[in-house]
Amino acid sequence: MTLPPFQAILDAHRDDVYRFLLATVGPADADDCFQETFLSALRAYPRLRHGGNLRGWLLTIAHRKGMDAHRARARRPLPVEELPEPAAPDSAGMDGVPELWSQVRELPPKQRAAVAHRYVTDLSYREIGELLDCSEEAARRNVHEGLKKLREAVER
Repeated sequence: MTLPPFQAILDAHRDDVYRFLLATVGPADADDCFQETFLSALRAYPRLRHGGNLRGWLLTIAHRKGMDAHRARARRPLPVEELPEPAAPDSAGMDGVPELWSQVRELPPKQRAAVAHRYVTDLSYREIGELLDCSEEAARRNVHEGLKKLREAVER
C-alpha cells in the first residue's frame, strides 16, 4: 500500500487533531502541541509501514504531545499576581463552555484523553482503547469516570 502525500494527511486530519489538543491541553498549549505533533509525524512518516488508520496514528502522537505538555506545565513557575487580559475565544467551536473544558483539562490523564477523544474527535470506545493502549471496556470506564467527575464539578 502506498501512502498518500503528507500534505494530504495534514489537510484531512488537522482539524480533528487541533480540536483534540484544544480540549486536552487548552488554548495556551494547543498550537505548540499541534506543531510538535505534525513535526513528529513528518519525521516518522517515511518509516510508516502501513497507512490503514492514519487518523488514529496522528491522534496517538497528539495524545503523547499533550501528555508532554501537561508534564511541562507542572514544572513551570507559578503565575504572577497581575493576570494578563483573557485570550480571545477559540475558533474551533469550544468557546461557549470554557469552564467545562478547563475542568476536562483537570481530569486524570487517561480520563481526560478518553473524554476528549469521545466528544471532540468522535472516536468509538474501541478506537479510544487502541489509542490509550487499553481495552474497549477500560476506555468506556475512563469516559464514564471522567464524565462523573465533570458532573460533580459542575454541581458544586
